[in-house]
Amino acid sequence: MTTNSWAEDNLNRKLIEPAELEGTIPRIRQGKTLVTLNGSFDLLHAGHLQILMEAKRQGDLLLMALNSDSSIQGYKGADRPIIPLKYRLQMMAALECVDHITWFDEEDPRMLLAKVKPDVHVNGAEYGKECLEAETVRQHGGRVHIVELVPGLSTSNIIAKIGALCAPSASLKTNPKAANFPGS
Repeated sequence: MTTNSWAEDNLNRKLIEPAELEGTIPRIRQGKTLVTLNGSFDLLHAGHLQILMEAKRQGDLLLMALNSDSSIQGYKGADRPIIPLKYRLQMMAALECVDHITWFDEEDPRMLLAKVKPDVHVNGAEYGKECLEAETVRQHGGRVHIVELVPGLSTSNIIAKIGALCAPSASLKTNPKAANFPGS
């Protein structure tokens, strides 16, 4: 199996192992404004890019914390994530706006946020200013910044749309020749 050196280079440069966060964050921070953003970021899409870019504008360093596969399964179900953590980390590392990446195994990021003590934590509008992370962030002197969502753009909506397009009746509407192939 061949490896993607670009993916490995970016990942090696940006990845902070969870066990190394408490020691690494003070060293890289050094007077800079640390911004955190977390989530599954499964099936990267334009809505994700909007929140990532807005998060980066809030400070000097953007630390992206991804839910592990088991964490996602705990709150989204056994059929998620679509993209395993290894590849989601690579996608995040490839983005210029993301300075560092890590992951967490818990279903919510409060333990991670207590370790890194961000100056700003960014969240989507669906969670609001009083999101479950808010108290942890404020206890350490940080603030929560809310980003409005792109209407209709969520991984769950995209999966539903793909599912609808893949339904037998939908495939005949979009591709009438599909009826000629067994198993289509």
